Amino acid sequence: MATCRGIDVSAYQGTQNWTALKADGLVFAFAKASEGQKGRDARFATHIKGIKAAGLVPGAYHFAWPNQDPKAEAANYIAAVKPYAGKGFTHWLDLERYSDGRNYRGKSAAQIKSWVQTWLSQVQSAFPGQRIGVYTSADDLKSGYVPAGTPLWYPAYPWGAAPYSKAEAASKPKPAGWSPMIWQFTSQPMDRSICYMSAADLRAWAGGTATKPTPAPSKPQYEPFPGASWFKEGRKSPIVAAMHDRLVAVGCDHYKSSRNKDVIGSGDKASYEAWQRKLGYSGTDAKWPPGPTSWAKLHVPNV
Repeated sequence: MATCRGIDVSAYQGTQNWTALKADGLVFAFAKASEGQKGRDARFATHIKGIKAAGLVPGAYHFAWPNQDPKAEAANYIAAVKPYAGKGFTHWLDLERYSDGRNYRGKSAAQIKSWVQTWLSQVQSAFPGQRIGVYTSADDLKSGYVPAGTPLWYPAYPWGAAPYSKAEAASKPKPAGWSPMIWQFTSQPMDRSICYMSAADLRAWAGGTATKPTPAPSKPQYEPFPGASWFKEGRKSPIVAAMHDRLVAVGCDHYKSSRNKDVIGSGDKASYEAWQRKLGYSGTDAKWPPGPTSWAKLHVPNV
């Protein structure tokens, strides 16, 4: 599997020699821009200017306080990064609970998910065409805080300090059934990540000319079941394209009326109903939309 290397920095890190890091094989770098409704990272401007000047794939992140106003937090982030954002710039919501829970306190899972959706929507509106993702843990994914289909930057440190080569040789993590786009595999001596794309594919993705890396046919990547209400005609998402490809693979390919495989159309409905009949469902149980059981079975390779 093709991968490329990156790091992330904040005020805790001093000035970096970004040109030398790029020469050593670094491809992307993300810098903390803001936190909460008013916080700004003191070294953000220095870091992001250096990242961009070196020709790395740039990104910024905002540390979330889901018990504050999501629109105010989005506005804080937008103002911080606006002078530097442009084509090829990526945006990340750092969604992680403080050890004492102070930034999540008083909020339910449903409220946190709504908060995340609002923040993402506000930032996407401010930077149309630019890429936005979420950095979060397996626990937060299990809690359902992140909308299905959101690019995932996932932190998990199985070894402590480790070189890139160790992460590149390891199996790709699958937190709560998700397929991360980026894995932050260590924080020692600093935060290091690998992206599950080649350098060229990541640049294309960041530039808006590619959706996500195309999975190998024998090992497709899928997202957890997003809920029956998600499957509305006209919905466009890479999840739809993955569903389309898998239905073709199992022989339920009624796609004469589906022009775009990443948009839900009548062909998708007919194909999925054929899949549900294939599983033994009948009557209303075999009708669109998908259910969690048939979705899970569809996404098992070699069914």
